[in-house]
Amino acid sequence: MSAEQVTVRVRLLDPGMRLPSYAHPGDAGADLAIAHDVEIAPLQRVLVGTGIAVEIPDGWVCLVHPRSGLAARYGLTMVNAPGTIDSGFRGEIKVNLLNTDTSATVRLRRGDNVGQLVFQRVGWATFVASEELSESERGDRGHGSSGGVAAWTSVGPDLSASSQE
Repeated sequence: MSAEQVTVRVRLLDPGMRLPSYAHPGDAGADLAIAHDVEIAPLQRVLVGTGIAVEIPDGWVCLVHPRSGLAARYGLTMVNAPGTIDSGFRGEIKVNLLNTDTSATVRLRRGDNVGQLVFQRVGWATFVASEELSESERGDRGHGSSGGVAAWTSVGPDLSASSQE
């Protein structure tokens, strides 16, 4: 089964920038580069332009994801990730980068790939006010209710099974 294709028109606001592109066959995200040199101090966030604008067809959304390699190597991520680019937006794509490192400045150069564009189909909801909602197995339990993570705190002993040996 092959991926569904969508044609996205791209306006180069900065003629020196390149179109987003996929690095490898089967990649979900197309690489997105920045149009300016930038230094991001520890724990600082910076809004950086990419020099491109896109025309996304109705029924589609473009999600801007951070790059895992930058996060792993430098602690660089994006605030509000994934960012949402709606089909009606025609302005420059900008990325809100955050340096999570507490001591090192991150230096990026024009043309560095900092994000990935992922396209998905969109459905629209019709909202209807209701006094009650139907019952479900989960009910109103949220925020960690499904478990799956061993709790760790700096207070008290480690009560996990591996520490009992």
